[in-house]
Amino acid sequence: MNTTSSVTFRVVGLGRAGRSLVKALAGTAWEYAGGYGRHDDPTNAAVGVDAVFVTVPDDAIAAVARAIRPTSAVLIHLSGAKTLEVLEPHERRASMHPLVSLPDVETGAARLRGGAAFAVAGHPLAADLVAVLNGRAIEVNERHRSLYHAAAAVAANHLCVLCAQVERIAEHIGVPVELYWELMTSTLGNVERVGALKALTGPAARGDTETIEAHIRALSELGPDEIDLYRTLADTATELGRAAARRHGPDESAQ
Repeated sequence: MNTTSSVTFRVVGLGRAGRSLVKALAGTAWEYAGGYGRHDDPTNAAVGVDAVFVTVPDDAIAAVARAIRPTSAVLIHLSGAKTLEVLEPHERRASMHPLVSLPDVETGAARLRGGAAFAVAGHPLAADLVAVLNGRAIEVNERHRSLYHAAAAVAANHLCVLCAQVERIAEHIGVPVELYWELMTSTLGNVERVGALKALTGPAARGDTETIEAHIRALSELGPDEIDLYRTLADTATELGRAAARRHGPDESAQ
């Protein structure tokens, strides 16, 4: 099936991912034939359509796939961690995981059709869809799916954990948090240009253990949880700084 063909589809799972996808495909050759919510019976979801997207939480995909009566329709999941096996017993199956975050339907739809990368596997209809969305299809070995998704979780979810700590500290000391967002943005730019190892600056890069310990003492004002999170990351940053020094030599300009 080529990207100019008309494709009818349904969605099982009408959360942010499912609704973002429906909105992203509006006005394309992909025609939405309806969706199934949490309390709907999806048995006949694959009847009379070309594709069915299973956009439920990862742990529910297999059960939902088994509940859908197999037809000639292609069953497609959007999970980054799950392989095609979770879509059994359907013979025609595929996966396409967008490497973007979908915080709400409007933003999600814009990102899905905004040139995103998608990890695709299985039936070629998934790659056709990526082309319709003006995206970039990448292939990930099925045995590496969990590692692929782990990296995505670190890049998106764990980053939010760091941001939440910055927010708490900034609020405690009365400094506008936007100033820290500017710092984070510039740091990500550095990582993109030279890689994480060379982009590391600060006390970890300099080996300033006394400064790090001073940070930890100051964080006692906010409680032990803040100290634990900081210490875990600071210890890892220190090791990264040592690795950078071994590979590139000491950088006296590290800030």
